[in-house]
Amino acid sequence: MKKSTAILLFLVASFFFPVTNGFTQENQGKDSVKITAVVTNEPVIKKERKNTISFNVTNPSLISSRFMTVGFERVLTPNQTFSVQAGSFSVPKFGGSLADSLGLDTDYKDKGFHFSADYRFYLKKENKYGAPRGVYIGPYYAYNYLNRENVWNLDGQTFNGEVNTNIKLGIHSLGVELGYQFVLWDRMSIDLILAGPGLGFYSLKTDLKTTLTPDQESEFFEKLNDYLEQNLPGYDFVIEPGEFKRTGDFNTVDIAYRYSIRIGYRF
Repeated sequence: MKKSTAILLFLVASFFFPVTNGFTQENQGKDSVKITAVVTNEPVIKKERKNTISFNVTNPSLISSRFMTVGFERVLTPNQTFSVQAGSFSVPKFGGSLADSLGLDTDYKDKGFHFSADYRFYLKKENKYGAPRGVYIGPYYAYNYLNRENVWNLDGQTFNGEVNTNIKLGIHSLGVELGYQFVLWDRMSIDLILAGPGLGFYSLKTDLKTTLTPDQESEFFEKLNDYLEQNLPGYDFVIEPGEFKRTGDFNTVDIAYRYSIRIGYRF
């Protein structure tokens, strides 16, 4: 009886425990695969956008509607970028108060362009995210060139005649900029260059021809100098008061400054 009971218990144990243990291991193996599949399933990776195209809204708003530039910024490392900007450079049409005081009508031709580049370091300690988000600092270079030809037809009480002017202005600028760039909805950006002090290398070439009398010329150029000082960027850095009278080349080095607001699209 005892022997039969022992054999029965052995058979029951042999039948249940291996199968049960194997079933458990098999199920554990399946569960493990399932869990691993869930854990190691490739996450949805947000596409990295390293390029930004932007438009400078400051120049046409504050200087001239014909001063328009487009920029491109490229992320090189997690915290560094390089950007370039290019476009047309212009200043407002000569006229306004000058036209009223001289009784003139002007016809002009404009040729100008802008080019600039900067290398940006986005500050790790100050920014939660990498480039191109947050605070940045870096060196910049900019060049503006303008060739303005004017025909001044004078028909007033003081002046009566014609003045032809050709003004060529070139400005090289080197400096350091500080800015902040916002990224909105992953695609849009607002880039603020808050401060950009530097050195400006100014050159001006002038060529003027008139049919005025000497006395009229003297008064005309006095008024023209005052007007250009107020309306031509960098003019007062290049020309000493009263120097601009007829034809010549003028060169000087003085302070330069850079600031802008750019609206961009990332891709």
